[in-house]
Amino acid sequence: AGMVFFFTSSEGYTLYMGKDKYENEDLIKYGLPEDVWFHVDKLSSAHVYLRQKKGEKLDDISDVLLNECAQLVKANSIEGCKQASVEVIYTRWRNLHKTGAMEAGAVSFKDRSRVRKMRVDKHRPTVNDLNRTKVEDHPDLAAVQEERAAEWRAEQRAVKRRQAEEEKRLRKQRMEEAELRSYKSLMDEGNMSTNTDLAASEDQSAAVDFEDDFM
Repeated sequence: AGMVFFFTSSEGYTLYMGKDKYENEDLIKYGLPEDVWFHVDKLSSAHVYLRQKKGEKLDDISDVLLNECAQLVKANSIEGCKQASVEVIYTRWRNLHKTGAMEAGAVSFKDRSRVRKMRVDKHRPTVNDLNRTKVEDHPDLAAVQEERAAEWRAEQRAVKRRQAEEEKRLRKQRMEEAELRSYKSLMDEGNMSTNTDLAASEDQSAAVDFEDDFM
């Protein structure tokens, strides 16, 4: 397994990046649905990933966390780190597109409209704070991805099961409502004929006979 550097943001999120472009290849291949990819725009840089919590969206990333990710990727760009400010792009890991013809570390996108851009100014204290949390590791990325994939499959099965149960409940509810409407219709028809029969006769004995028959 290749070397991966892990960092912890001030909000407790995990950021990580590969040691070099060959580790980046593994990170591109073995990401998770919760991962967000960061890179300095139009310059060579590290590939920095943010691992969000399940169910979170890009809009859920706070300004503080966005800045920390951008600072880290800027600091790990040979050209970018020298500049006062750079543009940083970011997108979901699953929006990354890699073909065999691309050189190591190179990547494109499935949907360019889903790539966001931000400008970041150099702020060394933020980078220093992140570097103090830095941990080197050699994770089995394929195994981590497969474990998450198994969880995802279980989640999808649970979703389908809940949908099936809800559909069954709605079907039952619709049947009960239909039966109730049918019953009310019969009762209304009965009441209508009773009222009609009674109203049709001014002879009180007829009404008495009607009630006797009913009893």
